[in-house]
Amino acid sequence: MDPDSVSDLFSALGPVRVRRMFGGQGIYRDELMFALEADGALYLKADQETAGAFEKAGSAPFTYRKDGKSTTMSYWRVPDSALDDPDEAAGWSRLALEAARRSAAAKKKPRRRG
Repeated sequence: MDPDSVSDLFSALGPVRVRRMFGGQGIYRDELMFALEADGALYLKADQETAGAFEKAGSAPFTYRKDGKSTTMSYWRVPDSALDDPDEAAGWSRLALEAARRSAAAKKKPRRRG
């Protein structure tokens, strides 16, 4: 997907920034990466609260192989129906942005030593 198509798809979130990375693109809002594009497929950030919704919609997580090992990331493919429906895309993208915010907040919390 080209950056203009990505911006159009996520227009409900306001301005997004697209940054090339690892042969694909990272998609950011408020300096948080909430989506990625790889090999022509679009994936959204998910966490424990949202992964089940993606799975129920028939989505699959982003996986890649490196050094003979398969790695699964916390990004799930955008359901096909959302690619043609701006309202549905907006709902999924909001879930992804919320997951990205929760992830960032969890990383900022000080760890207790015990």
